[in-house]
Amino acid sequence: MPKSTSLGDLEQAVMDVLWSAETGLTVREVLDGLTGRELAYTTVMTVLSRLEAKGVTTRERDGRAWRYRPAATRESLTAEAMRSPLHDLSNEDRQAAILHFLTEASADDLDVVRAAMAEVEAKGDRPRRRRGRATADSHE
Repeated sequence: MPKSTSLGDLEQAVMDVLWSAETGLTVREVLDGLTGRELAYTTVMTVLSRLEAKGVTTRERDGRAWRYRPAATRESLTAEAMRSPLHDLSNEDRQAAILHFLTEASADDLDVVRAAMAEVEAKGDRPRRRRGRATADSHE
């Protein structure tokens, strides 16, 4: 799991380049993929090092260079970024936040959520936090 999933603008741009690649990339290749930005090689190297320290990328030696790869998919990193702030909330506050989020979702977003929920139900997958439901059920 990444140590921190909060990404700045440049970090997000670097991750977009890494996610679009089929193989690991060197600092130079990432720099070349950052179109529309005039950045120093050392800036990109620093960003990649910070992303590795956050656990967002992995790296391996390739001769004298490092090749960087995303440690997780775009979807799983986004989900973790959304889940992290909710982790320390009480069950009631977490549920209220999720319900508030859903009330502001577009019709298309709600269709995607319904489809995903149906898929999870069909697979029998359950969220890790069963205690919230058990606690709520025990008070009824």
